[in-house]
This record gives sequence, C-alpha cells and structure tokens, in this order.
Amino acid sequence: MDAAAYRESLRAYKPRVFVNGRRVESVADEPLLAPGINGVGVTYDFAHRSEHAALMTARQGTSGKTVNRMLHIDETSTDLLAKLEAVRLVCKVSGCAQRYLAHDALNGLYQATRRTDAARGTDYGPRFLAYLHDVQDRDLTLGIAMTDAKGDRAKRPGQQANRDAYVHITERRPDGIVIRGTKAIVTGAPYMHEFLVMPCRTHMPEDADFAVCCAVPVDAPGVTIVARPAGRPGEAAAKFSAKYGQSTGVVIFDDVFVPHDRVFLAGETEEGGLLTTAYATHHRHSCIGARAGFGDLLIGAGALMIEANGLDPDRHGHIRDAMVELITITEGFYACGVAASVYCAKDPAGSVMPDAVFSNIGKLLLATKIYDMHKLAHAVSGGLIVALPGPDEDHNPETAASLAEVLGGRADIPADRRLEVARFIEDLTVSNQAGWYSVISLHGGGSPEAMKREIWRNYPVMEKVALVESLLDRGVLDQGQRVSKQPGRCCATGCEVPSLPKPPEATPTELVDAAG
Repeated sequence: MDAAAYRESLRAYKPRVFVNGRRVESVADEPLLAPGINGVGVTYDFAHRSEHAALMTARQGTSGKTVNRMLHIDETSTDLLAKLEAVRLVCKVSGCAQRYLAHDALNGLYQATRRTDAARGTDYGPRFLAYLHDVQDRDLTLGIAMTDAKGDRAKRPGQQANRDAYVHITERRPDGIVIRGTKAIVTGAPYMHEFLVMPCRTHMPEDADFAVCCAVPVDAPGVTIVARPAGRPGEAAAKFSAKYGQSTGVVIFDDVFVPHDRVFLAGETEEGGLLTTAYATHHRHSCIGARAGFGDLLIGAGALMIEANGLDPDRHGHIRDAMVELITITEGFYACGVAASVYCAKDPAGSVMPDAVFSNIGKLLLATKIYDMHKLAHAVSGGLIVALPGPDEDHNPETAASLAEVLGGRADIPADRRLEVARFIEDLTVSNQAGWYSVISLHGGGSPEAMKREIWRNYPVMEKVALVESLLDRGVLDQGQRVSKQPGRCCATGCEVPSLPKPPEATPTELVDAAG
C-alpha cells in the first residue's frame, strides 16, 4: 500500500475508540488522529519512492516476496543496518513513524515461537509464519499491546487485587482462548489494523495465564481503545506536530475470543521471558534510529535558528561547542546502533539479533541524553522560542508590521522565516508534544534501569577479570597464554563491513520522464 491506500484500508475496520471523552465514528476521518495516520503513512509512501525503495523494502527469505522493511525478518547484519537507516529516515520526517514497533515484535516472535516449538513440541512456529506472511501480503500496521496496566508494581500479576491490571487467559477452548485485561501505552492504537498482544515481563509458573501472546483485530468484539489525540492537530503554532505525531491509547480486552491459529504463546512462562527480552533488544536497536532522526531535526532547526539570529559558529565558539555536543550525542548513540548491527548474533531460528550490549548502551544514552539535546537546542536558539507571540499576531493588521520590524534578525533573512523556525523548535522541545517525545525516549522499550540490567547481564565482565588476572599472575611479558575474546564481537556474516542497499539505477525512460 501507499499512504492513501493505508488510510482507506482503515475504513474497513470499526474499532470502538474514544478520544478526549468522545466516541470516534471514523478513525480515518478524525482530525484529532490525522497526524498519527500521516506519520504511519510515511512508511508506506517511502517504500514507493525510487530513492528510498532499497532501504524501505526487503526480500522475505521465508516467502521470497518483497515486503515493507517495517515487516521484514532480519537475516544478516546488513538487514539490521538497513532497518536502522530506514527507521532514522522515516523518523526524521515524521518524528515517530510507529511502524518499526511491528518489525521488532515480529522479529522477537519469529525467534521465540521457534524456540518454544523446539523445547515443548508445540506448533507455534508454523502458526506464526502463516500469520507473518499474511501481514506482509496485506501490508498491515500492527499495534504492539505489550505494556500492561500493572497495578501495584510491588506485586506479581497473580497477586494483584484486580487481575485485569494484566492481560490474561480466562478460558481455554478447543478452538482458541479468551483473554481479559488492560494494556496501557499502545502507540498508534486507534489507527492500527491489528494488535499483537505480548507479555511485558517475565512470569513465574504460577502466573502462567499471564504469559500470553496473540493477534487480535483492532475491532474484535470486546476491544475498547481509550486514546489521546495524535500530535497537536489544528494548532497554528504547531509547525511540526500539527502534521505529524502519534496517539497513545489504553486498550481494554473484555473477554475477547482469539482463534487457535492466532495464538503464539499460551502459558509457557520461560519462553514468554525469552520473547520479552528478544523484543526489547530489537526495539531498543530501532529506538536508536528513531531518536537519531529526532536529533537530525534538532540539529537542522538549531543551525537555521543560529543563522537567523545573525550568529556564526565559526566565529562564536560557544555556539559551535553546543552544536558539536548535540551532534556528538546524536551520532554517538547512533554509532552504538551501527555496532549492534555489525556485531549481531545468528539466532537458531535463522534470523539475527542485534548485539544486546551495544543496543542497550545506545538506548540508555538516548534515554538519558534526550533532555540534554533539548537544552542544547535551547542554548543555540535563544529565548524567543518561548517568548514569541502566537502566530495569529503575524496577521493582525494592528501588530503584524511592527512585530516583523522588531523581531527580525539578519537583514537578509525575513522576520517571518525566523519566527517560523523559532516556533518549530518550540514545538519540538517545549510543547506538550515535546514532553511526549522526551518520555517515550526515556521509558519507551523499557526504563533505563531495565537497560542497565541487560548491559550488566550480557557484558563479559569476567573476561576482563581474567585478562587482568593473567597479567597479575603470569607477568605482563607472558604473552599469548590466555586469549580473551568477547562473545558475539565478530559480525555474523564475517569480518566485512556490510554495505547498505543502493537505489536501482534509473532506466533511460525514467530519466526522460524525470526531466519532463
């Protein structure tokens, strides 16, 4: 599909959606959700552009078909690099394109279902593969219903006073299961085609009913979505998020029946933990690309504001230092994403997993540095980004001329240009939408504490200990007696730097068409 076909496809669904206390009759026509549909639409349209097609599409190995990159199962480190670049591409245009979450969940499920079948003799793998191919063929957008409401955080799911704080199985039938409970913070919930319901934590055997994974259409009987608007639709000052943004929603499952062929986990607690971890690693890798795209927006807007203010980074060292720090943060955590791609590990399922240490370090850096990124954008922009009168004054005949005269910067840059950039930075860093980006950067894909645990769990500390012990015990001149090799630190496809796919060369006919 392209973006127009995606929007039209939503009309075939009739989800029960509430936004700001009002029932939404048509998701595709609801102004409060338009920025979210626009953001997802970027992933569809870019797959049709010749200059982006090599990044935005891929050949699915299990079917031989060309599919959208956001639905592809990664098979090589080059796939991971292409996905990382693709996510950065769509997010530097849309802020958050949402659809990379589907990629991460599908890849985690591909691994987890194969492992479960091998360990328990189940048939989840074939079920999931059939579902995957159907999703790819229809080019669907999936909402990842992972984060449960959780209730009392000090108690496990089965100990909650209200069991519906977690989604759980209430009935097992010969033809499927019935689920009940609440998922919170589902990105893009109102304008999805389907939800992938997944566990959000590891479970003990006594909590087996909570270890459930399944696919549910957005308008399945018993599903209710309570959401917030996407972005800042209709606000004149929202130079970016009036067009692009994402809604988040609480999704309530009220005794929803799920057929057998759409169930991919039903009580296997150990494998549920594997699925949670696999998804988290894939998603943190993707988040690196997403927030690098956001960094691109801040870097570009900061440079424009510096120029409009009449400053020159080559002559004003403090401005240059701030911009270099912003660039260093953005490209620093992005470099971790590149390293995680190159040093990936081959999974028994045949797919590849980004390196867990580099993925978590990159996500931890962006999660904790997002506020520094805002601060640096503020430092190079000046206070006008919050002191500027509203855009209605730009067209007020009693004030417009005088404001343009006094709020200009460089003589060769029109005042309205400077004001537009100032409002763009306000939208990205000061508005309520800016706060949304900050919080999803901090907590999206797990809290910083979860990333720290994964870094410590996966980092080969004892090999560093062994290295120092070998020097202390055997003498620094005793070379070659012990080899310290970090597991997973050799790329899965050999010691070659992967190259990203290149757009196909235009044919003579296409060149003529392009020239008019």
